[in-house]
Amino acid sequence: MRVLVVDAGGRGNAIAHAFSRSETVKEVYVAPGNGGSEFFDKCRIAELNGKKIPSIRAVDEIVEFAKKSEVDLVFVGPEEPLSLGLVDRLEEEGINAVGPRKQETILEASKCWAKDFMRKIGVPIPEYWNFDDAESAKEFVKEFYRENPDKNLVVKADGLAAGKGVYVCDSVDECLKAIDEIMIEKKFGSAGNKICIEERLYGIEVAFTALSDGKNAVCFGHAKDYKRAFDPDDLEGLRNFYIGYNKKFISLDAAKKLFEEGKLLNPNTGGMGAVSPHPFLNEELESRIMDEVVNPIIRKFRELEGKEFRGVLYPVIMLVREGDEFVPKVLEINVRDCDPGAEAKLPRLKSDIAELSMAILEGRLKDVEVEFSNRYCVAVCAVSGFLKGREGLKPGYPSDHYTNQPITGIETAMSEDTFIYANGISKANGYQTTGGRVLTVSSLADSLEEARKKSYDALSKISFPGMRYRKTIGMDVPD
Repeated sequence: MRVLVVDAGGRGNAIAHAFSRSETVKEVYVAPGNGGSEFFDKCRIAELNGKKIPSIRAVDEIVEFAKKSEVDLVFVGPEEPLSLGLVDRLEEEGINAVGPRKQETILEASKCWAKDFMRKIGVPIPEYWNFDDAESAKEFVKEFYRENPDKNLVVKADGLAAGKGVYVCDSVDECLKAIDEIMIEKKFGSAGNKICIEERLYGIEVAFTALSDGKNAVCFGHAKDYKRAFDPDDLEGLRNFYIGYNKKFISLDAAKKLFEEGKLLNPNTGGMGAVSPHPFLNEELESRIMDEVVNPIIRKFRELEGKEFRGVLYPVIMLVREGDEFVPKVLEINVRDCDPGAEAKLPRLKSDIAELSMAILEGRLKDVEVEFSNRYCVAVCAVSGFLKGREGLKPGYPSDHYTNQPITGIETAMSEDTFIYANGISKANGYQTTGGRVLTVSSLADSLEEARKKSYDALSKISFPGMRYRKTIGMDVPD
């Protein structure tokens, strides 16, 4: 079997790595891939007429490559090509493709629509309010904080924003700034034409995934994701980010004062690392999430909307304590695998992902058992951090950052149980950085502590200018 994985980052390389472990798979192409897509056996970057596929949005080129290379199966990683109708196009050409069709991506492509849908079908969610006018949203926020001084809000761009359109706020000022950036400054383009404001929940967040064939669904593992850019006590890192972001110098004492007042920004990111399995989840909670969240979404999406969702469903769950129990509430829905959760989850996958994919396409998931290893995996992201260069001072990911920085030590960091999934790497005269998230080091071990040690030992061998990573991935810290 020849497989094509459509993705440009670490999640795609983790998916390709999983396919490479299948005995039924002969070759794994990655499009567009990156400088780390060929770290694993059988994996190679897709080329069309001697050139690499330019991007995940190059639908025509991806389809043409799949036809010319006689690909047997296409697995789509990111939400953007799905929302552009890549699966629809592949199916028109008679090519097997795992992922939802364009009309089914509305579950992620519109947070406002998804929240309305979940409320209608009774899936537990936080209180929320949708707005298409910035001034109305601001007035609501001011009134909310006046009436609820002990609560906080989350502001989300309605559309696709590459995992960056979510602002978890601690004050009215942060909410107002979020509304400005999304709706006025159009930081995320048309994705910010509408916003969803929801009550901030406090609890245990879970990156939970399931496979669906449109009628049946099975759990596809879970991870604990670490979203904040910095460790809670990383005062120096927070200070550097403040200086770079605001272009304003502050002393360490001034930064400490802002920190104590809760005014030192620790931004939300697409993820700084993950651990799988989620340390808090058990079989009872897994079953409850499937029964109260996943199965109703799949069933009612088909019954009420006439849409069969096929692929990976990723509801972000917050387990909220109510009395003596934890109640799962859905923060948002994604129509693809998690990132960087996939980099922690997929190394543990024992089932054959090629067989699972065919079960999705053939509508026989009810007959399939998904098996994961009992081992732990800790995935730590190294990102482009605070750095001064020709263009001045840049704060680093998730804000403005330098690229094209030389990377050393990658080859020496990999081992039998430690894998490097490239998020933003190019290969030309050595390895160089190309993005905010640069690479993810994932290690398997029999204990969580041993997996952490392996990943951090591997990271100590890697270096690039401005390299930054959190030191608490895999630990129980506030995030």
